[in-house]
Amino acid sequence: MQNQQPPEQQKNLILAITLSMAVVFGWQYFYAGPKMKDEQERLKRLQAQSQSTSATPGGTAVGAPGQVAVPGAIAPAAALTREQALATSPRVAIDTPLLKGSIALKGARIDDVALAKYRETVKPDSPIVKLLSPSDAPEPFFAEYGWVGAGGTTQKLPDRDTLWSQGKPGALTPAQPLALSWDNGQGLKFARQIAVDANYMFTVTDTVENTSGAEVTLYPYARIQRVGLPTVQANYLLHEGPLGFVGDAGLQELAYTDMLKDGGGKTIDKAANGWLGFTDKYWAAALIPNQGETFKANFSGQKKVGTAKESFQTDYLLGAQVIPPGQKKTVEGRLFAGAKDVKQIQSYTDDLKINKFDLMIDWGWFYFITKPMFYMINWLSTILGNFGWAILAVTVIVKGAFYPLANKSYESMAKMKKLQPEMERLKERYKDDKVGMQKELMGLYQKEKINPMAGCLPVLLQIPVFFALYKVLFVTIDMRHAPFIGWIRDLSAPDPTSLFNLFGLLPFTVPEALQIGVWPLIMGATMWVQMQLNPKQPDPTQQMVFNWMPVMFTFMLGTFPAGLVIYWAWNNLLSIFQQSLIMKRNGVDIPLLENIGLAKYVNGGKAKAPPAAPAVAPKISDKPSDKPKA
Repeated sequence: MQNQQPPEQQKNLILAITLSMAVVFGWQYFYAGPKMKDEQERLKRLQAQSQSTSATPGGTAVGAPGQVAVPGAIAPAAALTREQALATSPRVAIDTPLLKGSIALKGARIDDVALAKYRETVKPDSPIVKLLSPSDAPEPFFAEYGWVGAGGTTQKLPDRDTLWSQGKPGALTPAQPLALSWDNGQGLKFARQIAVDANYMFTVTDTVENTSGAEVTLYPYARIQRVGLPTVQANYLLHEGPLGFVGDAGLQELAYTDMLKDGGGKTIDKAANGWLGFTDKYWAAALIPNQGETFKANFSGQKKVGTAKESFQTDYLLGAQVIPPGQKKTVEGRLFAGAKDVKQIQSYTDDLKINKFDLMIDWGWFYFITKPMFYMINWLSTILGNFGWAILAVTVIVKGAFYPLANKSYESMAKMKKLQPEMERLKERYKDDKVGMQKELMGLYQKEKINPMAGCLPVLLQIPVFFALYKVLFVTIDMRHAPFIGWIRDLSAPDPTSLFNLFGLLPFTVPEALQIGVWPLIMGATMWVQMQLNPKQPDPTQQMVFNWMPVMFTFMLGTFPAGLVIYWAWNNLLSIFQQSLIMKRNGVDIPLLENIGLAKYVNGGKAKAPPAAPAVAPKISDKPSDKPKA
């Protein structure tokens, strides 16, 4: 007679399987994000709806109604390429170790920024990532600083068409700021200094000197304009779009599509100690007013009108600056434009005292696990020289941390297997008395110090670790284009190989649903072996679920980041060795060869007989009320 698991253990195993499958299915449903086809259909619907609107792009009122307005978007005069748009204005080059680009003297905008350290694809000759672009380019994305006056002012102020004069010639570098000036011819002299550090932070200092004979009141502003509806990658996994932390209003995360609805924008009147801007998965641009200075923050969007694309704006307006005759006023602000490097973002948060700037990186619900896990992987990568090896090392560390609990769990399962003959006798004796059988089983568990739910605990504890590692791989730029051994050149992307074109031997590209690479197959194989360490289920339906579950997981994880699949496969392998060791230590036979049909080749052509009942078994009375004697 083949060993059979008791009902309680079967329930625990089924519960563990159900939880695991629920995690993966739920992750696919809630966090995988819309597919490209769905995204394109959504954009078509949005554009169709936008055709009926009569809204026109313009300024965004953020001051007193009808008095003070931050400039807004205007439709470009003609469709130009990015190179043609750059040529419409004299420019000063930006040359730092991490940033390349230029600043337009016309309008004094920061509108040409590229990230020298990052390329668009894993190919070494791929173009570097372009973050900011001029207003006449196909995808405008730029930052602008300036002054606006109250209603009725007659002073001419610098605008998008103002041609500024450069002071000291040369490129903008960390060692040499850019000095600009402009005279309005009415007694106001404007000076602007733009400095940049060795990373991604610009500092813009604006000064107004009043040489007229009358007092002047001006309002400093800063804005980031983005034209066109960006395609976000995963709405539920991380936030992409307008973002900020604005004083007491806290974290602001707005969706592009919501901002196009009537009343979809947001204005916060009196804020301090904050920042606002736009974030993509790996890049961001954010305005940072002086911390502690009161400002009005605004998030706004404009629908598509005619040939003009959708536009989005984040801006802040500082309080009135009263400039008496013969005096000056100076204001300062910062602009972050670059990659969301974890260490650099944290450094800006701490060194520049920018309130909650570290929230620029979306760590998710399990941030208390995700953030430490990132630092651990990053630290190990500096020692091992590769993020892939660091993931394997972290898996071992996590396994070690959970070892005491997993050890007790496997020991409890092993003890239950040893007691199977006795449990079968109880089941047969109390087949018509479920309550009595449960009572006797609980008494047996208590006597043998077995926790029937222990088998589910390791699975439950692995769930937040799984989520946290997925988040680290998906969100942090350090994992972007991080290579591993062999064909894995990007741990944050799925395994590029596929079983269905013989791993590249056949000259065609398989559909995404069939993108089952080598590592997903390894993961599925290790999961299947791990499940064969348990005796076959007496219920054919349960056994069928067990047999097909590795196949389902293989297909589901085929589109997951390769780093996560590698983690899961390695974790399965460690679990196989750990469970086998504990089963041997507790004198429990490992039914692996028997389950896969190889036992007859190992045991002289005969399958190994199942373990017999103990030689001296506890005597059980025929009376249901009697308890088994020791």
